[in-house]
Amino acid sequence: MNTHASPQVAADTSLTLVLAMLEPHDAKALVFEYGGRRIQPGYHVTEIKAGSFVTLDCGGNPDAWQETILQVEDIPAVEGQTFLQVGKFRGILAQVDRKVRLAADARVTIEVSRPDEAMQIFDVAAIGFTDTEAIVRLSERPAICKPRHRAASAQSPICCSPSAAAKSSCC
Repeated sequence: MNTHASPQVAADTSLTLVLAMLEPHDAKALVFEYGGRRIQPGYHVTEIKAGSFVTLDCGGNPDAWQETILQVEDIPAVEGQTFLQVGKFRGILAQVDRKVRLAADARVTIEVSRPDEAMQIFDVAAIGFTDTEAIVRLSERPAICKPRHRAASAQSPICCSPSAAAKSSCC
């Protein structure tokens, strides 16, 4: 497989960015790679959710964001079935957007599972292209302590350290 481009995208990849990257490749097969495997050609986009979240983290900090959540069932192809084409996928999203408003700047989350496995949550890690495929590489989304991550970024004391946690409502 000769990958022509593998642009990296951020963990908080927006719906607009994903669609813009895919747009010139409407005739190509849309393939997802996740958890060390390639999705089966019979995969089915079972649901598209427009989520709006308002939260309070373990440090008492409020947050709010929007997500577009694509739920995908990883199932084998029936005879003659091939991967969904990028253009068809983009058409499905456009149809959903007409009925359930999708925020253009919403973070894209992809939920994937096979019928006999628990659903897993992924972010878009990268999108690459071959002559015949648009390959969306997914990365697992870990749970995070936002105050600890903010503190690590700012190189300030970590709220979840044993000494700080004793003095704080965090963690």
